[in-house]
Parts: sequence; C-alpha cells; structure tokens
Amino acid sequence: MSATTKSQLRTQLLAARRAVPDIVRQAEATALKTHVLALVELADTICAFVPMRSEPGSTELLDALAEAGVRVLLPITRPARDGAPTPLAWGVYAPGDLVPAAFGILEPAGDTLPPATVAQAGVVLVPALAVDRRGVRLGRGAGYYDRSLPLRNPVARLIAVVRDAELVDELPAEPHDVPMTDALTPGLGLVRLGATGE
Repeated sequence: MSATTKSQLRTQLLAARRAVPDIVRQAEATALKTHVLALVELADTICAFVPMRSEPGSTELLDALAEAGVRVLLPITRPARDGAPTPLAWGVYAPGDLVPAAFGILEPAGDTLPPATVAQAGVVLVPALAVDRRGVRLGRGAGYYDRSLPLRNPVARLIAVVRDAELVDELPAEPHDVPMTDALTPGLGLVRLGATGE
C-alpha cells in the first residue's frame, strides 16, 4: 500500500474519531478503564499513554492502574535537534502530576528515564488509529513507537488501544512494524491478535 493511501486511511480514521459524540467517548473511556484492570495481574510495571484529543482512554484509566499498585510509565517525547523522532523516554506517572509538553500531550513532571526503561514493562499499552487481526498497527506516522518498541522486553504484551470499529481485518504492513500481541477495545475488552489469537 502506498504512503498516500496510508495517509488517506489515517485521515479517514481521525475524522471518524472526531465525529464520536462526547457521551459515547465517555462511555468508551469508562469501559476501557474497567477492562484495563484485568492487566494488573499480567505485570507490575505497565507502559501507558495519556490520550490526546480523540484517542480512546482517559487519565482515570491511568489512575485506576496506579491505585491498583501498578508502576505506570508514560512516554516523554524528545525529538532530535533536526526534528526527527527518537525512541521515547519515560516517566513514572503520579496521579495529578502531569505537565504540558510537545505536540500538545501531557507528560509526567518527575525525572526522565532513558528509552531502555520500556524493557521493565510486562505490558505496553500503545496508541493506535487501528490494528488488524494479525497485529499490524497503524499509528499517526511520526515514528516514535516504531523506534521505541524494539527496546521492549521480548515477552511483553503489546496492546493497541482502539475503538471497536478500529479493530479491522487487514492493514498495510511494513518491515519495521512491531506486531501487537493484543488489542484493547471498549466493547470487546482484551483481544489476542496474530498467531496467538488462533
């Protein structure tokens, strides 16, 4: 699939997300928060993210993990001097302790941990515009997660967080893509992907 077609797919998915009514978005966030608590038994450290704009999820989901005793790591984006993406750094989440950062996202206010910190997580929640049943993830195209996920623990669960309609049959794949092991959706909960789901 060409880059133009991939770009068009991103545009369509983002438009569909923006069209979701607030009441539906809030109900989905509540459902995701409920589902995410099942992950507590899988790992004592979980990499997560603060949703931006129309992304599924909520800070309440992060709070629920922290209240359950999980060490929650959030990404810290630090582009190279030339603006190119680099592997994500990480910070430990503390409820109510987020500060505005680059690209309009919120990041932890505390110490910045190196990119290799992702290897401490048994579960990595990954933002996605869509994910297919094989585990191919479509992100926003900036490349930060493409550079970060190779540093993960090889046995960590990689979970794309998407809306129900964003779990699709097939997406374009590229050689650098790191496959997701699971999807987390409001209506379906945790769904195994790829060969692990057969």
